[in-house]
Amino acid sequence: MAYDARFGPTAQTPAQRARVLEQLQVALPYLKTKATLSARQLYARYVAGELSWADVRLSLDAA
Repeated sequence: MAYDARFGPTAQTPAQRARVLEQLQVALPYLKTKATLSARQLYARYVAGELSWADVRLSLDAA
């Protein structure tokens, strides 16, 4: 697996990104409790490695 600079060193695999998302949702509960369908789809794309977290935030902020 090649290193992808869009993700941090502990978020290189889907499992690691899922864990990062889980930690973010614990620290910032509104990310989970107020997540719309489109937000949940963005989260899934982050976990899949299609989007960086910065891309997710930009998309959420634009909505």
